[in-house]
Amino acid sequence: MHTISLIIPCYNEELNIQKGVLDKIGNYVHHVPSIKEVIISDDGSTDNTKEIITKEYLPQYPLFRLLENTHRGKAQTLISAIQSAESEYVLFMDIDLATPIEEVEKMITEIEKNTDIIIGSRKSTRAGAPLARKVLAVGFIFIRNFMIGLKNIKDTQCGFKAFKTVAALRIIKSLVVFKKAHAVKGSSVSAGFDLEFLFLATKFGFSITEIPVVWKHVETKNVNFIADSLETLQDILRMKYYDIIGAYKV
Repeated sequence: MHTISLIIPCYNEELNIQKGVLDKIGNYVHHVPSIKEVIISDDGSTDNTKEIITKEYLPQYPLFRLLENTHRGKAQTLISAIQSAESEYVLFMDIDLATPIEEVEKMITEIEKNTDIIIGSRKSTRAGAPLARKVLAVGFIFIRNFMIGLKNIKDTQCGFKAFKTVAALRIIKSLVVFKKAHAVKGSSVSAGFDLEFLFLATKFGFSITEIPVVWKHVETKNVNFIADSLETLQDILRMKYYDIIGAYKV
């Protein structure tokens, strides 16, 4: 049995926590022997997220661990959590449970096959997502495939992924676009981070399996789809440039 560190990135998630998402996660992992810790990696929240977790959830759920970061965006929040993980695999998922916690069972099945990387894949219909978002997603896939490849991966942006920890750490050392931390204002989902991570994973030749998962659209104030899409486009252009000049050392 491989051990797993479940990573939950969060930023100003007081409202989601009040909906009971952490209770669902805590009650579920209690019955999953392979999950050895739940790292809640906070991106410098300015609401009561950290206080609620510290006072109400850490005493109640022994596997929970709060990792406090300065506000640098989701990418650096995930990196710090991966670097602090103590298990053979890291599995990260979004706190809004757009992918239900029960889908972890599918990940565990693939993890036991010793796969390097497992990616959750949402249905192409993207249940509940606004039409404009679906249209932009199609355009994004075309640009992504043309600029940096990844044609064999249907869904690079689902927030439900698992990596062998040693593989993830090796990829982190080779990041270029997201190598350095930088201060950000407001929410920053860092969608380009998934792309650079998987781009490097293919360069290293890690085994990648994509599995279908249940997913539903959850509206959130932490995502500005237009602004985030433009930022991701810039990241793709940077990746292409750095690849051309040989900046990626693999």
